[in-house]
Amino acid sequence: MAFILGSGSPRRLELLGQLGIVPDDVRPPDIDESPCKSELPRQYCVRISREKVAAVAAANEDVVLCADTTVALGRRILGKPADEAEAREFLTMLSGRRHRVITAVAIRKGDRVWERDVVSTVRVKTLSSDDIGGYLATGDWKGKAGGYAIQGPAGALIPWISGSFTGIVGLPLAETAGLLQAAGMKVWA
Repeated sequence: MAFILGSGSPRRLELLGQLGIVPDDVRPPDIDESPCKSELPRQYCVRISREKVAAVAAANEDVVLCADTTVALGRRILGKPADEAEAREFLTMLSGRRHRVITAVAIRKGDRVWERDVVSTVRVKTLSSDDIGGYLATGDWKGKAGGYAIQGPAGALIPWISGSFTGIVGLPLAETAGLLQAAGMKVWA
């Protein structure tokens, strides 16, 4: 049995390392991650993690883990900003407000799939133009859902969360450990 991480995220690799798990292979799937018309953020996130895990080539005895993290402001999905202008727009929208961060995890072994999604709430402080400009100058917004990563410099912009910190980072460890054990993997091995 091999363990395959279906993600190119260095954060997910680091989080798995906290459980003492090192993948035998890393195979990020290439799927269309566009939201469907009128798709709600939680449904979108669960669908994408399912599609990712189905797209990873693996032997029947292999365990494949995929996840998706989505930032939701109301019914709006804030994906990875295309450029600095869109990152600025996202941060301006999030300023002084609470939003949800949803991470869906899907694990496949043969024909069986185990899934779990975790929803956390994050509050961003009221941001000045200096806060936004300073954060954007770090470049940390690139490739991050919602235009920020709580574990980086943006942590200084977030005074409060409710939920799973590791879920906000990109892989809820408590839930992921349970799913891996259900799929027959040893955690802490």
